[in-house]
Amino acid sequence: MEKQSELQILSYINQVPKAELHIHIEGSFEPELMFEIANRNGIAIPYSSVGELRSAYKFGDLQDFLDIYYQGASVLLKTKDFYDLTYQYLRKAANDNIVHTEIFFDPQTHTQRDISLETVVSGITSAMEDAQKDFGISSYLILSFLRHLSEREAFEVLDLALPWKDKFIGVGLDSSERGNPPEKFARVFEKCRQLNLKVMAHAGEEGPWEYVADALDVLHVNRIDHGNRSMDNLELLERLSREKIPLTLCPLSNLKLKVISKLSNHPVKMMMEKGLIVTLNSDDPAYFGGYLNKNYFETAKALNLNMEDIKVLAINSFKASFLPLDIKKYWIEQVEVFHKNFKP
Repeated sequence: MEKQSELQILSYINQVPKAELHIHIEGSFEPELMFEIANRNGIAIPYSSVGELRSAYKFGDLQDFLDIYYQGASVLLKTKDFYDLTYQYLRKAANDNIVHTEIFFDPQTHTQRDISLETVVSGITSAMEDAQKDFGISSYLILSFLRHLSEREAFEVLDLALPWKDKFIGVGLDSSERGNPPEKFARVFEKCRQLNLKVMAHAGEEGPWEYVADALDVLHVNRIDHGNRSMDNLELLERLSREKIPLTLCPLSNLKLKVISKLSNHPVKMMMEKGLIVTLNSDDPAYFGGYLNKNYFETAKALNLNMEDIKVLAINSFKASFLPLDIKKYWIEQVEVFHKNFKP
């Protein structure tokens, strides 16, 4: 894009209404807030300054990131900590003109430290309620199982969470993908479906395309998180398009974790051309260098996306959401109206 076109695209991205569907609340933990909470909770962290902590955000792969991710989460102890973390993300989301977001949280990261689920869930959901009043942003909560732990432990945390079942809309599957295939969690996902929870799973990020197929066939997911490796199998791509299975792609995350070597190699444009319902998301923005609008803009620059492409991605974000059909329709119409009236 030429300079003027970049400014036009940026203006369009900043203003178009959109949803974010792949955001880990613990991954929005900015260093400044981490130091603030660590200090008030009397917890020492192995960094002397915000700058030193930020400089540690150089990851060779997913596991490098997870090591520091869990270390950061260890300072979260009280309801107010989870409230502050969530409210800070939702304020940033509103500034990116996100009107709806579906937020993952990792209960096992906290229950393993003897933090009660009541503390975690009440802090997060109180912030969600206040942000809706303060910013007009709607949000859903998704309980995510850690796949490097056992299915038995997933069942245990699900049982712990059932008293708060009205507070989350679905379950996900995240953490280390390698060596932890979807079938490891087949029975717990079956239980979740019986409970009428939405189900989704990270697949095809660092794992092979077969993990995407298994997430569909074994876990019967409503949505695939990441799914990059779907590009390795034409039949799978055709199936994702035919069955309208959404993918929640995370470009800057993929770059930071070396899933791709450069943004111009990201598959989002090719997936769009093949008719897939793909969305852009920030994943763990405090660690990966960008919230949602930056993911849109950097990807647009790298892949030469135009305003029509951005419009499709914004519409897809609502199509792929778990919002009621009438609210999806409303926001899709709002995107169309915005697009028609946008003045560069």
